[in-house]
Amino acid sequence: MSPRDEIPNLRGLDGDGSVQVHQDASLKIEGAKVFSVYGKGGIGKSTTSSNLSAAFSMMGKRVLQIGCDPKHDSTFTLTGRLQSTVIDILKEVDFHAEELRPEDYVAVGFNGVKCVEAGGPPAGTGCGGYVVGQTVKLLKQHHLLEDTDVVIFDVLGDVVCGGFAAPLQHADRAVIVTANDFDSIYAMNRIIAAVQAKSGNYKVQLAGCVANRSRETDEVDRYCARVGFNRLAHMPDIDAIRRSRLKKKTLFEMDDAEDVVMARAEYMKLADTLWRSVQGPGSTPSPLPDREIFELLGFD
Repeated sequence: MSPRDEIPNLRGLDGDGSVQVHQDASLKIEGAKVFSVYGKGGIGKSTTSSNLSAAFSMMGKRVLQIGCDPKHDSTFTLTGRLQSTVIDILKEVDFHAEELRPEDYVAVGFNGVKCVEAGGPPAGTGCGGYVVGQTVKLLKQHHLLEDTDVVIFDVLGDVVCGGFAAPLQHADRAVIVTANDFDSIYAMNRIIAAVQAKSGNYKVQLAGCVANRSRETDEVDRYCARVGFNRLAHMPDIDAIRRSRLKKKTLFEMDDAEDVVMARAEYMKLADTLWRSVQGPGSTPSPLPDREIFELLGFD
């Protein structure tokens, strides 16, 4: 056998042209409904994820939120503080995971939501996919996924590599947070393509998008109509959300001002929609080539 014959043909195993391989079957999350939240950087993924976790908990679901960002601020409105990351805690024990206990890296936030911050490698030194894998491995070792109904991955920025796409290997549905502007919709178009690449070999499907921090939804709706996508919710750019972030609280802990009550109702509706979405087929939009996005949404 020649050396060339010994090299596995990995092309296409995880999307056309990819050289990624399948995840370890032992890391499969079973029992819980798993959602991955994506979107352009700064679009409000963590705010959306935390309020969505709170909404699921208000439905009586046992919720685990996993932040996948080195800033480790995904869960701070649920817990009221920044917590240490899995990767930093592993460093403290020289990566001897057997020395860790669940309370070393899991915090309990609003209404019993379990909160984990996976963190990430220092800039330019590693892959976020490794950190996600180590986090899920720890959760499995400590049996923390066995009494969980909903897992939410809050994922860093745009999908640019297999590392950022790693949570899609676990997810039932991917949710995209966007705004009513060209850059956000352009990022959404890329994410749709990434999810569909993963869906060839994993169970993940698209659920739809959330229009966030937007007075109007006309551009989002125009894009969705063109590609066959679903807008699941609309969260206007209201002061209640800004106030809740400053107070390190979810909307469900804020006083019952009119805008707070409205926003809570929208998150409760979104949680119910997502929970039911896993029972049926996902959304199957057709992402646009770059030139067509510019023609649809670009400046004259």
